[in-house]
Amino acid sequence: MNDQLEYMTGQVAKGTMTRREFVGRAAALGVTAAVANTMLANNAQAASHGTPIRGGSIKIGSSGGESTNTLDPALTASSVPLDNLRHLYESLVEVSAEGDIVPRMAESFEASADAKTWAFKIRKGIQFHNGKDMTPDDVLKTMQRHSDENSKSGALGIMRGIENMKIDGDNLIVELGVGNADLPYLLADYHLMIQPGGGIDNPGAGIGTGPYTLEVDEPGVRHGFTRNENYWDADNRGFTDYNEVLVLNDATARTAALQSGQVQMINRVDPKVASLLNRAPNLSVQSVAGRGHYVFIAHVDTTPFDNNDLRLALKYAINREEMVDKILRGYGSIGNDMPINAAYPLFDETIEQREFSIEKAREHYAKSGHDGSPIVLRVADGAFAGAVDAASLFLETAKAAGIPLEIKREPNDGYWSEVWNKQPFCASYWGGRPVQDQMYSTAYLSTADWNDTRWKRPEFDAMLLEARAELDDGKRKAIYSKMGTMLRDEGGLILPMFNDFVDGVANNVGGWSADPNAELMNNKAPIKCWIKDA
Repeated sequence: MNDQLEYMTGQVAKGTMTRREFVGRAAALGVTAAVANTMLANNAQAASHGTPIRGGSIKIGSSGGESTNTLDPALTASSVPLDNLRHLYESLVEVSAEGDIVPRMAESFEASADAKTWAFKIRKGIQFHNGKDMTPDDVLKTMQRHSDENSKSGALGIMRGIENMKIDGDNLIVELGVGNADLPYLLADYHLMIQPGGGIDNPGAGIGTGPYTLEVDEPGVRHGFTRNENYWDADNRGFTDYNEVLVLNDATARTAALQSGQVQMINRVDPKVASLLNRAPNLSVQSVAGRGHYVFIAHVDTTPFDNNDLRLALKYAINREEMVDKILRGYGSIGNDMPINAAYPLFDETIEQREFSIEKAREHYAKSGHDGSPIVLRVADGAFAGAVDAASLFLETAKAAGIPLEIKREPNDGYWSEVWNKQPFCASYWGGRPVQDQMYSTAYLSTADWNDTRWKRPEFDAMLLEARAELDDGKRKAIYSKMGTMLRDEGGLILPMFNDFVDGVANNVGGWSADPNAELMNNKAPIKCWIKDA
């Protein structure tokens, strides 16, 4: 059977067999779809990048780090903490670059016909960094911790859809009140990393099952990781001896560190310098379009943003084409004040695109009855690449419409803990999610902790639950269309642009591959790549 599977993966690589055909034929040989997809992914990596080399080290220069960061997966909200999670922890399942669900701590899963009951079979023989075996009970307690209303977990909105969880032998059983065919995508959320005892006693200990163990933890400065010699999947991850994440929030400092060889990869290359940087002989710029978006968010429950005419005035006053041109330099596309674009399954391309209009902005501002006091927009360089420049462009077009926008520049350190999700109007970014249900559940469900626009509409929540229960794709698409239109016209999200993920990578890094899920190969580059001259 192994020879036949090897032959079939070769046919896929040559283009003479489709992925769907491979999965179907593999199933006839007794191979699950999840395992078949993993085989394809591993084969593609080997074919494209050669045999991994062990040894050496990778240093990452990353924006999105603060002195207030923690190793608690529940509280991860920016890039550096996510880089750390990928080194230390793993989730039940994960989403591949192709958008497929790939088993990790669960070796397989299956659902009832109505998608209300799911069984995840937990792998055996995997150890935590402290030497203890991972058990189904650890998985259950992890899920229960993120379901706790006091956890402040970024996954709390997702977990609220679960009615009951229990262990049955080697299986985690998840029971839903409303069927949801997308549940595995939800449980791939990066907050839901498996920890010993669920992380209840010490959630920030940094002890997981990942390919690296914690060596240095200096929040806001650097984090160091040593290869886990007992890692269960060492053939596919964890090739370097040591990795280090350096917090470099300043774009110029990140670029200089890559050019000088101080680091081997950086996130959020400033589009203004991307083409120039790509000409350097020792590195390349890697970009991939996805679901990430750069935004300005307003709390719809806070004056003056509780007035929809004021929100519409701000939305019409933003010149999306200008921002994509001047801020993204072509590394992205215009947004439409909803967090969904064509990269999502079931996207409705017929929703009308909002156009820049000084006249409509002026009209809605007059209708709002605003008293003319400054409307303060808080920004920082670390909010997204070009955030301060984007705010300046917004200021000029708003001024032309008679809107008294005022920009307040905040320090990078503390931005994600003291400004985002606390101040009523600020710049932010989202990496997006693989499916619409997860994006809406994380940031727009009334009860979600990360509802950063304070959008709380019972009718929206009801549509979200309706879409989950609907197994007909055409009907689900229609529901999502209504939800997207509602957010576009009434929400507190001002979304001028969807950004490409633009990273810088040294030429001596092997194993790099595009992943539209997030920057730096969905933040997995340091654990999946290797040094060619190690």
